[in-house]
Amino acid sequence: MDAVKKIDEMAISAGSAEKQLSVMSTKQKNIVLTCMADSIFARREEIKKANDKDIAAAKKDNKNKAFIERLRLDDKRIDGMVQMIKEVADLDDPVGEVIEKKTRPNGLVIEKVRVPIGVIGIIYESRPNVTAECIALCFKSGNAAILRGGSCAINSNKAIFDALKKAAEDNGVKEGAFGLIEDTSRLLVGAMLTADGKIDLIMPRGGEDLIREVVSKSTIPVIKHYKGICHVYVDSESDLDMAEEICLNAKIERPGVCNAMETLLVHNACAGEFLPKLAEKLIRSGVKIKGCEKTIKILGEEAEKATEKDFATEWLDLVLNVRIVDSPEEAIEHISRFGSRHSDAVVTKNKKNADKFLREVDSAVVYVNASTRFTDGGEFGKGAEIGISTDKIHARGPMGLEELCSYKYVVHGTGQIRER
Repeated sequence: MDAVKKIDEMAISAGSAEKQLSVMSTKQKNIVLTCMADSIFARREEIKKANDKDIAAAKKDNKNKAFIERLRLDDKRIDGMVQMIKEVADLDDPVGEVIEKKTRPNGLVIEKVRVPIGVIGIIYESRPNVTAECIALCFKSGNAAILRGGSCAINSNKAIFDALKKAAEDNGVKEGAFGLIEDTSRLLVGAMLTADGKIDLIMPRGGEDLIREVVSKSTIPVIKHYKGICHVYVDSESDLDMAEEICLNAKIERPGVCNAMETLLVHNACAGEFLPKLAEKLIRSGVKIKGCEKTIKILGEEAEKATEKDFATEWLDLVLNVRIVDSPEEAIEHISRFGSRHSDAVVTKNKKNADKFLREVDSAVVYVNASTRFTDGGEFGKGAEIGISTDKIHARGPMGLEELCSYKYVVHGTGQIRER
């Protein structure tokens, strides 16, 4: 079937279903979500078998360990999907919430009310659990969704999608409320990006190349889940034991995700004491260190020379850039130059330096004395996230139910007319 026609059919079907979703009661939504969670649990073995096919194909294509780790669905991650859907069911329904209410001098009562965005197109790559997150969040917020996952996870995505779709339709949800594009060719992506008037918002989740392609070709508004070049700055006035724990967690707990630390900035005053101990533990965990000249003077052969390109790279792997700086201002300038406005942290006991960092670092999430790994919808109490927006308009940071809504004004009158 012609790509444009295929996408048009999916979008029209989604638009029809969205009218049902937008007025569905919270109680009915929660019943459906509970059934979705039960369906994932019941189809666990089927989902794992599908994932095994994707893992085998990835290994055959010589994908690296970090890539395969993002792709893998074990029992723990399937349990996580089940729990995530149940948590979304437990969250307050944003649809219909009155954000603001005022009464004008003429007696008009003006309310600002949350409403669904409509039909959301989501383009993502290797993490198949994103399929469940997107469907659960879009459904609870009254939006229809068209999903296009990467070819590397197509079997896993389809197994998860089929489980969720059956649970929804068995409970009266219109067919087309969720669509999965099973043909992963770029032709369908192009058709999806130009279906303005039928799709209301595009959300890409993936690598830099994907994001740039989507932004350059889309005629539909885009909210970007851009790359995560996340920094931790260890200030001269830090608890170095705390700093060590934060840095190890931010880098090695799960290096293949967007909220992992990619660059460590260390104040010159504590670098000589701090870096050798940290580097020993990082290297023991398999981390390759790329450092500035001052870092190499301290670590010697344990580090290789970092380039400008390295500092601008999202590794998503056991690779860490390290730079020694002489001031908080230099750390902030580095983040401004090389960062991606995702998540950045300062470790310090100095309140003035902490406040300066929070005020001047222009990222979606900024931390004092905590790991960047907390930038996550679940950790922020949103149940999950459909993406972590690095944009500054409409939504920023982990996007949950509220961020998947727009709003409209509802005005109540008693016969008022506007005078000249």
